[in-house]
Amino acid sequence: MYLGRGQGGFRWWPIALFGVFLVYYYFSHQQEVPLTGRKQLVDISQEQEMALGLQSYNQILSQSRVVSQGKVVDVVHSIGQRIAKSAADVDPGFQWEFNVIDSEQANAFALPGGKVAVYTGILSVTENANGLAAVMGHEIAHAIARHGAERMAYQKLIQFGSMAASVALGGMDVNTQRAVMGALGVGSQYGVLLPFSRKHETEADYMGLVFLARACFDPTEAPRLWQRMGKLSKGAPEEFMSTHPSHETRIQQFQEWMPMALKIRESYCDSEGNMAVNPPPGVNARDEPDRARM
Repeated sequence: MYLGRGQGGFRWWPIALFGVFLVYYYFSHQQEVPLTGRKQLVDISQEQEMALGLQSYNQILSQSRVVSQGKVVDVVHSIGQRIAKSAADVDPGFQWEFNVIDSEQANAFALPGGKVAVYTGILSVTENANGLAAVMGHEIAHAIARHGAERMAYQKLIQFGSMAASVALGGMDVNTQRAVMGALGVGSQYGVLLPFSRKHETEADYMGLVFLARACFDPTEAPRLWQRMGKLSKGAPEEFMSTHPSHETRIQQFQEWMPMALKIRESYCDSEGNMAVNPPPGVNARDEPDRARM
């Protein structure tokens, strides 16, 4: 089969080469996400990812108003340590660090290596320790699931695909090239990047719910948290245009997972809601009931 220039100046060989590279790249960089078992694409080592996370974390803290002491700091540290302990069986060896940033942003984040920050603006939404645990469990799950590294791998694939398409269209007129490349850009954004981002958020919701239940927080606060978040997010874009699932979708998913979360909490906690000294026998990341389908 001749893969040279086709009709209208289109070159097939760059697309063929990219297809071969895509297959090799995808299947040679497969890993498995803890708890969910989903196969993911990651092409950098854990050490490289942790180094990038530490660099970004230090840069953010240096440009922020970090709260060094006080009740809020103590609460964030306590919740973070409890959730990190509950995730010990899937922790790749992170050096956990928890900071509070004085900001009106209703946000929190966790970077590779266990670097977590909570913005004071989200405290009015979380309202209590269980709500804050739902937020921090979600962010800690992002780090453990290596979502940042996976996102970089897919962005790299899209970049290589765009380069191949640009070469393939090189023999066509400029207006046609712009139109096709524009369509490819929109297609990759709405057909690949945004759906994948929403999948990451759903996966972090599930894993975070498992972690906070193991840590003996009340998992039923998670859907209530997102009900409160929904009241603050009027005018949000439609779900297919967003990096996150809609609040309604998240609430429904939490309600579906709730029987599983309550069973986990019952297994990991005593009658007073304290974490057991040792995890219950036979219960680990592979044995969680009703594993989510991602």
